[in-house]
Parts: sequence; structure tokens; C-alpha cells
Amino acid sequence: MNVTVIGAGSWGTALAQVAATNGHDVMLWARRAEVARAINDAHRNPDYLRDATLSDRIRATDLAAEAIADAEAVISVTPSKYVRSTAEMLVGLVGPELPIVICSKGVEAHTGLLPAEVFCELLGNIDRLAVLSGPNHAEEIVHGVAAGTVVASSCEKTARFFQELLASDVFRVYTSDDVIGVELCAAFKNVIAIAVGVAYGLGYGDNTAAMLMTRGQAEMSRLVAAAGGNPLTCMGLAGTGDLIATCMSRHSRNRTFGEALAAGETLEQYEARMHMVVEGAQACLTLGTLSLRYDVELPITDVVRSMVWESVAPNVVAKILSARSLKPEFY
Repeated sequence: MNVTVIGAGSWGTALAQVAATNGHDVMLWARRAEVARAINDAHRNPDYLRDATLSDRIRATDLAAEAIADAEAVISVTPSKYVRSTAEMLVGLVGPELPIVICSKGVEAHTGLLPAEVFCELLGNIDRLAVLSGPNHAEEIVHGVAAGTVVASSCEKTARFFQELLASDVFRVYTSDDVIGVELCAAFKNVIAIAVGVAYGLGYGDNTAAMLMTRGQAEMSRLVAAAGGNPLTCMGLAGTGDLIATCMSRHSRNRTFGEALAAGETLEQYEARMHMVVEGAQACLTLGTLSLRYDVELPITDVVRSMVWESVAPNVVAKILSARSLKPEFY
């Protein structure tokens, strides 16, 4: 099958490798022409996952029309703030039935729309759309280290299509019909990972991290339920699985950003140093939009936002959380 991957960052590169290893011919769209040339000439991404030799089945281009020309499936892997511009780029290039799986992790600023909702608004036919999320660090996936993920779609046929496209002995793909739950979990876990990173950066231990992860999952499930998703999704790979991986792994840019934040580094300084987008920094803003819409309390999300965007000191935030009134664990 001819598969197009939109986005040549670390996750897009890794998913291109997954598809190519499964025997598909992959066209990888890169924003910059020099990245596309390097992938075609050296079979390596010069910016991301540089230690990985990419399959000969992967070719790259910076031209959207060329990338889409022969596509039988599209995998969209761009940062959440580029979801709308990515969908706009595809308008007029993709047919109404072409299956598209969206791997962006976030909520659109101001509108509060999830990535699948943005794509549906601009491209139509929600049934051909799916979303993918799970505990999937690109640094491991690209080298074939065993992992699992979830593909969710309102159409079972579409979910199964991408399950068969991407699944292998080392990449287990499960299906779901809970698009809302999977997408909100994908956004939420990055915010909690920042909080965990800050805690470790301030000298707290594993007990503190476990508390933040568990209470963060409570926030996640409350919002998922209020938005119409299935709170059980928060117990699966897209919820608990991705939360564990993102909060505890050395590969996690959101956790390491939290550690840097505790040491006094700003978001701008961290992203310039790492050349990567910190999705949790945007998500703590956009999830606030949904918190107001659904009248759901998100205390950890609120304090992460205050640290990242309002320059509130991490040690002050720790005192704010510890001073909250006690209540039943489940309410």
C-alpha cells in the first residue's frame, strides 16, 4: 500500500519506519526541503532520531501535492498547534474517502476542538478519520522495541484498517470507538508529566510522582466523562499507559522540561535548546478552555499553567497544591 506520513519529526519518522517495515511504500512529507533531501540521500533524518537507518521504502518530499499524489492512507503527525494548518494544506489534495489517522496530541487553542474535530470541519467525513495514541516513545519505536498503541475511530472499519496497516509482532495496535477519550488522554498526560518533572526537579521522590500521576489521572477521567468520552479509556494504553511512559521515561520531553522549569529555565529556552515542541505547555492552556466549558476542576493543570505561562515559582505551586482541602478520593 502507498502510505503518506505528514510530518518528519521524531514521531512521524518512527511511524514511517513502522509502516515501511510492514511492507508499505511510504512518502514522508517534511516541512523543509533539506530534510527531505537528507532522508532520500542518506536514509537518515538529519534532525530527529539520527541514529536510525531508515527503510529503503521511505522517500521524502517537501511538496504536499507530491506527498499525497498516490496515497491510499494518510498518517498525520504534526504538533497540535499545526493541526489546523495541516488540515488546510490537505484541502483539495485528499479525496472524501481517503483514510486519515491523526497522531497529534493536544486541543486547539480558543476553540477547544480536538484534532479529529478540526480535520472533520475542514475535510469532512468523520468516518474515514481515526486517532492514534499510546505509550510510544519514537526513540524506541523506530528501533523496533516492543510497544502497544490505540487507534480510535467512530467507524469500526476505519479503526481496523489502521490496525492492520500498522500492527506487527513488536507494535501491537488495539482499536477503540472512543475518539474523545483517546484524544483527551493524549493531551492530558503531557501536562501531568511536566508536573512530575517539576516535582523531581525540586527534590521530591517517587511517592510524590505517583501521587501526581494518580491524581492527574483523576482529573483526566473527570474531563473525559464530562466531554462525552468513556472514563475507562483513561485506564488503558492511551491513558494509564501513556501517562506512565511520559512521566517516568528519560525520553520524555515534557518531564525533562518540568525538571528544567524547576531549575529556572523558561519554555522558550528549553525549546530552543532541544529543538522540540513541548506539547504539555500548550495543553495546559487549551485544557483550561475545556475546564471552563464543562465546569470540571483541574487543579494540577491549573498550577502547571501558572508555572509555564504566569511565572509562578515551582516551590510556591507545591505549597498551593499541598494546601488544598482534603476530600474523598473518588467524587
